[in-house]
Amino acid sequence: MKRTLYIKFLFAYLLFGLFGFIAVATFVSSMTLEHVRRDTAERLYAEATQIANTYAADLYNSETSLEAVQKQLTALSKYMDDSRIWIVNPSGRLVLDTTQTLSVDTEIKIENFDQAVTAGSYYVIGDFMGFFDQDYLSVFAPITSNYKVQAYVVIHYPMNDIRRQANELLNISYIVLLVLLLLSLIILIFFTELVYIPLKKITLATEQYAAGNMSYEFTVESEDEMGYLAASLSYMAGEIARQESDQKKFIANVSHDFRSPLTSIRGYLVAMQDGTIPPEMHEKYLGIVLNETERLTKLTNGLLTLNNLNTKGMLLDKADFDINNVIRNTAASFEVQCMSKNLAIELVLTEDEMLVNADMSKIQQVLYNLIDNAIKFSHHDSVIKVETTEKKKKVFISVKDSGIGIPKDDQKLIFDRFYKSDSSRGKDKKGTGLGLSIVKEIIKAHGENINVISTVGVGTEFIFSLPKSKTMDDGEDVL
Repeated sequence: MKRTLYIKFLFAYLLFGLFGFIAVATFVSSMTLEHVRRDTAERLYAEATQIANTYAADLYNSETSLEAVQKQLTALSKYMDDSRIWIVNPSGRLVLDTTQTLSVDTEIKIENFDQAVTAGSYYVIGDFMGFFDQDYLSVFAPITSNYKVQAYVVIHYPMNDIRRQANELLNISYIVLLVLLLLSLIILIFFTELVYIPLKKITLATEQYAAGNMSYEFTVESEDEMGYLAASLSYMAGEIARQESDQKKFIANVSHDFRSPLTSIRGYLVAMQDGTIPPEMHEKYLGIVLNETERLTKLTNGLLTLNNLNTKGMLLDKADFDINNVIRNTAASFEVQCMSKNLAIELVLTEDEMLVNADMSKIQQVLYNLIDNAIKFSHHDSVIKVETTEKKKKVFISVKDSGIGIPKDDQKLIFDRFYKSDSSRGKDKKGTGLGLSIVKEIIKAHGENINVISTVGVGTEFIFSLPKSKTMDDGEDVL
């Protein structure tokens, strides 16, 4: 991230402040000046109209004297922030000026006086036809008598005062903008604490994970999406680390299980070749070599089976079949092994026929592996019990022995590949450590579960479920 995101956000914040000041200095400034000017013009025009209809009208109707009007308008001009009030004849001659008392003998005339200078408006801005040396806002109001314009009331207001008022309002805008910028710092602080710092931790963690350091630990104390992302990333790293560990363990186990029979095969063959084993003993040791090759074949087939079972979307050839009949046939195939250890297989089957919906060949493999496993770990002169029970549209199959049992700490690991609960089995060339893994994957592919109950010195029981055939519930006969 290299602090780029934070710098961008900070740059955007400063850019917001800069454009805010530019906007206030240009658009808001002109709008404020225009607002004050219009407001002043409207206010002065209302006063001018009032004067034209009262004091000035009385003057031209000979109802009051010029001195009285002068006195009243002078007082009024002070009330209007020292505005300058005139009464001007249409010819441009100044009749009254609140800033001075005009003599009858003195004539002040405004050159080029044009009452139409407002051009349809009621005010004009400038030096009033060259009379002043600074800009004024001047409003006109006609004085009418006998339906004739007798003169004009003109009120002048300095533009400098208008600009001063606009600047005062503009200063308020600057202060408001500054307050907004200061308040928006809260957003920057929240962004830093809630987004940038957690994101920096997550980025650092991803860099560590990308470099292969899956043991790197970090925490983001947040209950929002950022915290969820951090937790998910940490979980993902843990899973990858676990898979890497499993992969290393898997390779080590495969290497060991392949190396042992290969070493035996090579040793026997070399011994027969160099005469260490006499020719009359070759048949015996060739049988051992054959057994070792069968061991390798079984191990390879087990790996291929697990690989196929782990394939996403594995196709199952599901059909209705009698699980009781499959159990009978599978148990019968172990007659020789049972005789060698004087074992008995007891079948406790619910009803004569119990139909399930599953892949028959794969369920046969499950039963074969479980019974084979039970025979290996059963004591001589003991009984292996295979039982089926029905409950809530499920058929539960149990394979129970009275053998050595599985330690409690090992029961969660027995379905892992190459795991061998009994340490003595590491030397057992007939065991691959894949049988229960295959069982687990097959049952999982059917969407069912398998559980183990075991007590050391008492025995072990494996129980798995299969869906009962719908035809059993419908009472239909299945051929």
